[in-house]
Amino acid sequence: MSALESLRRLTPQQRNTVIASYLGWTLDAFDFFILVFVLKYIAEEFHTDVPAVSVAIFLTLAMRALGALVFGLAADRYGRRITLMADVLLYSIFEFLTGFSTGLTMFLVFRALYGIAMGGEWGVGASLVMETVPEESRGIVSGILQAGYPSGYLIASIVFFLLFPVIGWRGMFFVGALPALLVLYIRRNVEESPAFLKRQATGRRPFLTVLRENIPLFIWAVLLMTAFNFFSHGTQDIYPTFLETQRNYSSYTVGAIAIVYNIGAICGGLFFGALSQRIGRRRAIVIAALIAVPVAPLWAYAPGPVLLAIGAFLMQFFVQGAWGIVPVHLNELSPDEVRGTFPGFAYQLGNLLASGNATLQAGLAARWDGDYAYALLIVAAVVALVVAALAGFGYEKKDVRFGTEEAEEPHGAMRI
Repeated sequence: MSALESLRRLTPQQRNTVIASYLGWTLDAFDFFILVFVLKYIAEEFHTDVPAVSVAIFLTLAMRALGALVFGLAADRYGRRITLMADVLLYSIFEFLTGFSTGLTMFLVFRALYGIAMGGEWGVGASLVMETVPEESRGIVSGILQAGYPSGYLIASIVFFLLFPVIGWRGMFFVGALPALLVLYIRRNVEESPAFLKRQATGRRPFLTVLRENIPLFIWAVLLMTAFNFFSHGTQDIYPTFLETQRNYSSYTVGAIAIVYNIGAICGGLFFGALSQRIGRRRAIVIAALIAVPVAPLWAYAPGPVLLAIGAFLMQFFVQGAWGIVPVHLNELSPDEVRGTFPGFAYQLGNLLASGNATLQAGLAARWDGDYAYALLIVAAVVALVVAALAGFGYEKKDVRFGTEEAEEPHGAMRI
């Protein structure tokens, strides 16, 4: 069955669930990526430098692990739907409050609180979707769900391109409160996960009990997600600053290039998500990660904005192509009883371990006389190889049926 045919066969309820979770991750990413466009301007207003303001990115990423655990446990106990609604509302509120910051300390506190709320959305939304759609649709739906991340970046790029000269950096964060309206759509159009309802009828064990039975899998998942988050944030977070500071491009040029590479990211996630349904999750990740390596020099060192945009399009096509497989891959590997917690917690612990990426790259660039391009290139090439190695020699349970003995078999019995 083709990817498009599998989407056409979704029921209206399944489509609503995919739409809601995609929008939840899109709008969450939009709120996050607003910051990467305005680091320089916040630093100027608060009379500090970019590395100091980039600590906000570190705090946001670090606190996402706490959010994934708290909201994941709530999703496994109370349900995916109600937890997703609470999460979207909270991250919208903290985004709005960020715009009222009067100094760097206040700003950092609000970004840390936002990080907690942001950390819960991916795991809860992904488990709700993957437990709702049929097995043959998971690959393309995974690509759609993960495409929410570059979609949010794309929206932030467009808002920055069109509105920043008028509303400034504070207005950007005020606009970031709009995702709260998504709660109304979820409340009206989305139902609870069938797998969660079935699990509620049969009972469940505590998260730590299930985790102890799957320690090797969990450690591997955290390491993979650490590499993946260096891969993603290492090619995204400082890139606008590189364009503004090292290449001295205007906000319009930076916004235009960001629009181009986020279109590439969306296309890549959809393509490789669908491809993984044919050739397997591990193989598709390895292909995408390895092709990113020879693309990196064009992405970092192209001589003009047009070639830079082409390089950035290709880089994000393969970076987010690999990422497009992550939602389905982690949910298929997760034990049934803790699917609301396990994928998101592993993902966000990886985020925690990779949360110093922006500060690291900014610091390396400062040490190398402002050479952001070299810092970007080194990180991207190294982590692409690490992602390929961890994924290629890791686990896979493609098309496992949730809520069956197959899903509960010991993970050590899987092919590696």
